[in-house]
Amino acid sequence: MCGIVGAVAQRDIAEILVEGLRRLEYRGYDSAGVAIVDQDNNLQRIRSLGKVKELAAAVDTEQPIGGTGIAHTRWATHGEPSQVNAHPHVSGDIAVVHNGIIENHEALRELLQQRGYVFQSQTDTEVIAHLVEWELRSTDSLLDAVQKTAAQLDGAYGTVVLNRLEPGKLIVARSGSPIVIGLGVGENFLASDQLALLSVTRRFMYLEEGDVAEVTRRDVSVFDINGNAVTREITESNAEHDAGDKGKYRHFMQKEIFEQPVALTNTMEGRLSANSVITQSIGVNAAEILPKVEHVQIIACGTSYNAGMTARYWFESLAGVSCDVEIASEFRYRKFVTRPNSLLITLSQSGETADTLAALRLAKEKGYMAAMTVCNVAGSSLVRESDFAFMTRAGTEIGVASTKAFTTQLSALLMLVTALGKEKKVISADTEAEIVTALHALPAQIETSLSFDKEIEALATDFADKHHTLFLGRGEFYPIAMEAALKLKEISYIHAEAYAAGELKHGPLALVDADMPVVVIAPTNELLEKLKSNIEEVRARGGLLYVFADADAGFVASEGMKIITMPHVSEITAPIFYTLPMQLLSYHVALIKGTDVDQPRNLAKAVTVE
Repeated sequence: MCGIVGAVAQRDIAEILVEGLRRLEYRGYDSAGVAIVDQDNNLQRIRSLGKVKELAAAVDTEQPIGGTGIAHTRWATHGEPSQVNAHPHVSGDIAVVHNGIIENHEALRELLQQRGYVFQSQTDTEVIAHLVEWELRSTDSLLDAVQKTAAQLDGAYGTVVLNRLEPGKLIVARSGSPIVIGLGVGENFLASDQLALLSVTRRFMYLEEGDVAEVTRRDVSVFDINGNAVTREITESNAEHDAGDKGKYRHFMQKEIFEQPVALTNTMEGRLSANSVITQSIGVNAAEILPKVEHVQIIACGTSYNAGMTARYWFESLAGVSCDVEIASEFRYRKFVTRPNSLLITLSQSGETADTLAALRLAKEKGYMAAMTVCNVAGSSLVRESDFAFMTRAGTEIGVASTKAFTTQLSALLMLVTALGKEKKVISADTEAEIVTALHALPAQIETSLSFDKEIEALATDFADKHHTLFLGRGEFYPIAMEAALKLKEISYIHAEAYAAGELKHGPLALVDADMPVVVIAPTNELLEKLKSNIEEVRARGGLLYVFADADAGFVASEGMKIITMPHVSEITAPIFYTLPMQLLSYHVALIKGTDVDQPRNLAKAVTVE
């Protein structure tokens, strides 16, 4: 969602702030702004509607100078996208940027209006600015004013406050929305994602839940939720400096699709021997926890939910452990029963997904044996708050529509399932070796699947005038069909649905005609003959079929049915393999439709609000 960048330095920081916002464009936003204090303590605020490039043009024109400033990209939650609703928001000498949602903003707004404050925007953020300004009237400490303000806020926030009369200082507060502090030499920075700061530092400090910090050029002082001074660990980032560069690719999504062979290799590195999964690599205490697991509860959202749905088949068929998968926003609001010796697994690319994080915190109160996360971002909230974490190592993913995060989650989950089955003595050494061999072969097979790019690009032209698409799969390929439908709707804006192919006669057949493409995932497995019968049901009703089929499946192209013949791969890793052509299909259809592939409308990369 929204992005934050801040800096306290001796040099002019306007370019640093704007560049930081550029690196956060992947999060999704509708407006942007900066506020910088100059040497005469004047606050220079510039805001614009639209892309960061609009703000950059305004900054180039007005040329604000100064070494203390904050910047923000906003994704509308309260009030329409507009310049007046864009951050930073100002009250007197105070300027504020904020990520998250203040749930009691209406009551606070009414209180502040009674005190004489006049609101200029419809945002919940403006109440923070006015509250800080009010509290500063009774103290000469900006830190104290922000701490008193934070105590009055309900909801999620990552917020940064500056006072134009105190240049060289920023106060940052974190509750439910991530903030990282970047440490320099004689200068310090902060942001909602370390990616924003990789051009200026590689040393980072992550704030914990409830922390408030005072950041100056030379010092960072952190205080916990009780106001006690605390020390937070400083880490050295090894994230790629060029993650924000598309290189030879047209879009980040395209780049990230083609990065998957390397990403999968990185996910598996150090976790597989020639014939086995190294249990200790799954996470701290995994060897002690896994043998005791009798049930798995997976919680996730969006693409991660589809990964969990796929893994459910593996947990039960391979490891012999029952598994439930639930959407985090539903799980957190229902009364549930915790099964004995249950392992809770959260899935998230960012590690900051608000609903998943809230569900984790709730579940930890309900007696789960242990909480594990499969995540791509070290230092994220899910990683810090789980008992152990299995990092996917996908590398930075900027395209809003997730690609390599999904396939690396699947490979990580398959390794986890294998380790679980081994530790519970359900998976034999021969079966483990078979799985590991399939995983070792996967990166090269994925490379092969990418060679179908041109064929799929040509196929995509058939979708140019279509408004609906149906995806079909059976067994563990049903959630792969779900993910394929999600990708197509996310980036091409074509309405797409996925169905378990056996459900066709229970409703979806009513939709089938020559105007609705039906995409079928058809590997060679025990359900192939059943799937062929489902395909005939579509053909009999004049449906237009696109079948992505295993070379050994025996399909022959005919009128109304195009066959995309895929090489034979192991049945174990086939769900991961067949994801790639689905991603390529969505990408090329979106190109034809002329949509914004990397930043589809109304969506954001990291959903850090409910």
